[in-house]
Amino acid sequence: MDINNLEQELKSLGMPVAYLTFKNKTLPPFITYLFTNDSDVKADNQNYAEISNYQIELYTSKKDKEKERLIQEKLKELELSYSKSETYITSEKMHQVVYSIQLI
Repeated sequence: MDINNLEQELKSLGMPVAYLTFKNKTLPPFITYLFTNDSDVKADNQNYAEISNYQIELYTSKKDKEKERLIQEKLKELELSYSKSETYITSEKMHQVVYSIQLI
């Protein structure tokens, strides 16, 4: 799976999706995703396997377990393991749920 395929799969969930940020103001719920860093396998001054770490971020105006379930089911369907964290952004009055994944 590459990042373009992942974006299309996220769009199939019926929410607006953008890399990092939207050009225009977008009301929640929406999804953003971004590259965070790599975990490439390296040896002999070479990168043998490229492993890219991404965050998929769900933003909602209130806790929305159904939207979370949709994302989690999609990640399971795509056979992508994930870690999940959550925070409330007081200044934006939004809930943020972050899924950390790796694409190889």
